[in-house]
Amino acid sequence: MKTWQNVVVGVDGSEESARALAWAAGQAREHEARLTVVTAWAVPPVAGDPPYGSFPWSGEADLTKWAEQQQQETVAAVLGEEPDLVVDRVVVEGHAAPRLLEASSGADLLVVGSRGHGGFAGMLLGSVSQHCTAHATCPVVVVR
Repeated sequence: MKTWQNVVVGVDGSEESARALAWAAGQAREHEARLTVVTAWAVPPVAGDPPYGSFPWSGEADLTKWAEQQQQETVAAVLGEEPDLVVDRVVVEGHAAPRLLEASSGADLLVVGSRGHGGFAGMLLGSVSQHCTAHATCPVVVVR
């Protein structure tokens, strides 16, 4: 049996991504793999659009800091301040789907939530998870 090296998980601060993080962390522990937490951000088409509607941003540096804070809070809430596994944290500009595909290239597993902050109400599967399942080069788990 091949030993796993890396489990990648997308985190955007949503409840769905927190559940995906918890599931991915369990798999990383079980397989003694590193966990890579990826948070992607993009400038919203309209400054008041979710998830940035409550954030008074003035530029890309602010959005990077906001994304880093969202990721840090989610990781701390789900894994604790000192997780018992190796965790790499990546915050990157761009749409989540292509950034997750890039981050998971060569990974053993990509984990995403079924819906995050983006998408349209009523969709059963979010656009990011749908894109990842169609285009990833590794197995993908979508956590509901």
